[in-house]
Amino acid sequence: MRPEEIREMTDQEMQAKLKELKEELFRLRFRSATMDVENPTLLPKLRRDIARLKTILRERELAAGKK
Repeated sequence: MRPEEIREMTDQEMQAKLKELKEELFRLRFRSATMDVENPTLLPKLRRDIARLKTILRERELAAGKK
């Protein structure tokens, strides 16, 4: 997910996507602990996407606080 795509989302869409990615990361971690994962590069990709979402949400929060 690219930052430009994230910035086009509303706050509610970003919160929903963040929740979805966290759940997916949990399931993937659980599967990787119990058996082999077909795409091991998906774990860092999900973590980066979560970090991007949180960063942009925080930027918006700080910008709203300054106004």
